[in-house]
Amino acid sequence: MRAPARGTGAAPSRPIISRALGISWVTVGWIPLLAGGALTLIGIAAIATTQPSLATRQGIYAIVGVVLAAAMVVPLPSLIERWSVRVFGAMLVLLVLLVAPGVPDAIVRPRNGSRCWIDLGPIDMQPAEFAKVAWIFASAWWLTRAADVKSRLGITLPLVLTAVPVVLILLQPDLGTALLFFPTLLAMLLAQGARRSHLIIVIVTAALLAPASYPFLKPHQRARIDSLVAQIIGDERYTRTIGFQGDRARMLIGSGGVLGNGAERAAALVKFNALPEEHNDMIFVVATCRWGLVGGLTIIALEAAIAFGAFLIAASTRLPFGRLVGAGVGAMMGFQACVNIGMTMGLLPITGLTLPFVSSGGSSIVASWIALGLLFSIAARDAKAGGLMGGSARRVAA
Repeated sequence: MRAPARGTGAAPSRPIISRALGISWVTVGWIPLLAGGALTLIGIAAIATTQPSLATRQGIYAIVGVVLAAAMVVPLPSLIERWSVRVFGAMLVLLVLLVAPGVPDAIVRPRNGSRCWIDLGPIDMQPAEFAKVAWIFASAWWLTRAADVKSRLGITLPLVLTAVPVVLILLQPDLGTALLFFPTLLAMLLAQGARRSHLIIVIVTAALLAPASYPFLKPHQRARIDSLVAQIIGDERYTRTIGFQGDRARMLIGSGGVLGNGAERAAALVKFNALPEEHNDMIFVVATCRWGLVGGLTIIALEAAIAFGAFLIAASTRLPFGRLVGAGVGAMMGFQACVNIGMTMGLLPITGLTLPFVSSGGSSIVASWIALGLLFSIAARDAKAGGLMGGSARRVAA
């Protein structure tokens, strides 16, 4: 008897989990996921250089973030899309709570003049970190249903709506986080098909209006800009006052050389130079002091890989929501990394902005992992390139 012919279009068998969730494990979603994992481990090691107790706590937060990222893969992206507006609304309520008068210090504990954290007993929560991720999801939901973004009105309304969380975050005040929203929105509008000419008008207008905001900045914010200008022209009058942090940061980055210093020497250098916020905003300085130019370039490459992977997911998915989430997450994390690294190297004014996945901070790392979890879910379920890129795009030949 002739053996039955093999069906050339038969779909290959997949693991039970893949079939149950409708995903493929062969996906570009691994690019940002693996880069985020590597940065998390580098961050824990860098924090341990000067703050071992905080490194242990960061490791616990990282585990929580990874678990939540895995949980984001279980529901369909369409379900998360439907709930995104409600979640963002809840985040807005928390942002209002932070700046509302009469809220006791037992709930909102001021730190260095800022009301950015809600006291939850053993831990503190920074709503702005979760709000910026929820805002990306909600904006993606809204833009897929909004008016034509090719018109001027179509791009004006999203700008106005984005101003709501930005103003609430500025009132805390948290200028660094507030700066992330509008560049991210521009990337999402571009991904949605907005006219480049309209976006250029918005960018040019913002660039022209930025200097006009200088008189309205707080004294310490103006002083940071002044110290950056002075540093560029070689004026050292701020190096012992408002420019001290930037001056120490540049010196410690240079002390790392090509391959860095041993753990004990790096810790001594950071301690001797009294670098403020070394485990948080200035963690890139600690990493380059510890691992030198090689370590710094590795961090930059991994941060770029997250942004590149997110943009690749945005380009490959067939879901409008997924396209906008990919563009938003890639733009926000990429811009945040550029600003953080730029300020430590003396290229930008110093702002209170963390380095994604590397800086110490529970809210920051958990929120970032949640974003990567949704990116992986989108990439693994619905992509144009079939078996190479995702799960549901794979089609059986007729």
